[in-house]
Amino acid sequence: MGLVQLPLALQKIENEYMLFGVAGLVCLVAFVSLILVPAVSSYGRLWEKAAAGFLSLFVLVALVLVGVVIGLAVVFYYNDIVELVNSG
Repeated sequence: MGLVQLPLALQKIENEYMLFGVAGLVCLVAFVSLILVPAVSSYGRLWEKAAAGFLSLFVLVALVLVGVVIGLAVVFYYNDIVELVNSG
């Protein structure tokens, strides 16, 4: 058998995007298995489980927003950071 032909849309995906996608999936699996499942399984009543799930998702959103803000700050101040590192 020859090589499997991928659809045209998948042929244009660069390696970096594939790596970022896999990293995002690994982070999501880690969040669900290490934070969400223990939080939800700690409670017995349905409303307690729903509240624990909501608060866990709130923590996820907060962590993502902090990461985005730090990433944007690094991109915005990249030249200053490089000058600071190279001057020392």
